[in-house]
Amino acid sequence: MNVQTVIDGDHASLTIEGRLSVTTSPDLESEVEKLPATVSNIDFYLADLEYISSAGLRVLVTTQKIVTQRGGTMVLHNPNDEVFDVLDMTGLVDVFTIER
Repeated sequence: MNVQTVIDGDHASLTIEGRLSVTTSPDLESEVEKLPATVSNIDFYLADLEYISSAGLRVLVTTQKIVTQRGGTMVLHNPNDEVFDVLDMTGLVDVFTIER
């Protein structure tokens, strides 16, 4: 998995490529933890995310909670059909803002 992070004021954009699994989710968690406390809005770009496991979903749910506590927003952009299906099956399409 590869994560590219861009920070602009209170906004962070994270582009995730590859597989977000139990093995790689700690890397994404670390990237989120490195974000300054002033970041309240996070966009995840998922067009190149091939796979997401329950461990990856946990990182996204945890990030959503952090953003909500900071009064911000989190948006998942362009998940492919497989990733969207996982979000749909777990009911997370009702939790996250998703732009396809």
